[in-house]
Amino acid sequence: MIRILSVDDHPLLREGIAALIGKQADMELVAEASNGHEALEQFRVHRPDITLMDLQMPEMSGIDAISAIRSEFPEARLIILTTHAGDVQVSRGLKAGARAYLLKGLLRKELLETIRAVHMGHKRVSPELAAEIAEHGVAESLTPREVDVLRLVAGGNANKEVAARLSLTEETVKSHIRSILGKLGANDRTHAVAIGLKRGIIEL
Repeated sequence: MIRILSVDDHPLLREGIAALIGKQADMELVAEASNGHEALEQFRVHRPDITLMDLQMPEMSGIDAISAIRSEFPEARLIILTTHAGDVQVSRGLKAGARAYLLKGLLRKELLETIRAVHMGHKRVSPELAAEIAEHGVAESLTPREVDVLRLVAGGNANKEVAARLSLTEETVKSHIRSILGKLGANDRTHAVAIGLKRGIIEL
């Protein structure tokens, strides 16, 4: 039996996963959690073979939960389930130690097969996500400070406000924005924010 822990802050999604797994002769849902802290507690108690992990959750994000679980249990096998297709999110998840990354829209089609593959020791990233990573893999990544600037720009702050919030000069902020536009291949600030959101560099 493949013993599974399901982690998601949406009860309906957990119910759907439970129904899918409940019909499988080789799988058993041993526990559920609604945030990262609960996920770590449930993992300690049940030691599941596979953990299905949402990324966007209150209190502790999926990526932080994966890191916490893997630091205690290096052999843990985790599959990220998310609505976010951004390549930066995918890369962060895989770096944190996830073995597979699956979009929630593909659950019915690919979840069971992905669970079995990861249980056998394979890694899985859907072709759409792999293409997204390949497309941006060679792109120069934003520095932490540039991410801060982009996040504040996304929040509707003008250069002056960004400068005040980050204790920078306006000229430095302008320089950061020029660098961000260049790295993201964006035409203007709005375009940069749109790209940042799509790729999972920032979240609103």
